[in-house]
Amino acid sequence: MRCPYPGGRLEKADRLHLKNVTFRQGDVGALPFADGAFDVVLSLNGFHAFPDKEAAYREVFRVLRPGGIFCGCFYVKGEQKRTDWFVRHVYEGMGFFTPPYETAFSLKKRLEKRYATVTLGTVKGMAWFVCRKAE
Repeated sequence: MRCPYPGGRLEKADRLHLKNVTFRQGDVGALPFADGAFDVVLSLNGFHAFPDKEAAYREVFRVLRPGGIFCGCFYVKGEQKRTDWFVRHVYEGMGFFTPPYETAFSLKKRLEKRYATVTLGTVKGMAWFVCRKAE
């Protein structure tokens, strides 16, 4: 999935004088990094938009080192009717969200199959999570 505003991130990094950050644009379903390359993988509002969610879950797990942390948040269906309606009738049509979507239950189950520890919660229609890969 391509970031719709990659330039904005570069400008913000410059304003904050960040020198140890690199931005790469690519396909989350085929990450251009070695196995175990990262200590932490952060995904904010991504998985509800990714067209191939299975590939994204596999790639995140692959590039995370043993003992590493995967954390983030994204939309889950079934937590708030108003949000579900808005996603279906507005965001999908605009191409911002791509079904199928997780429920909080299905997400917890999916993460627990891969990760040694999983902490997950919801706030209205959003799930947040912190997972640790086994050592």
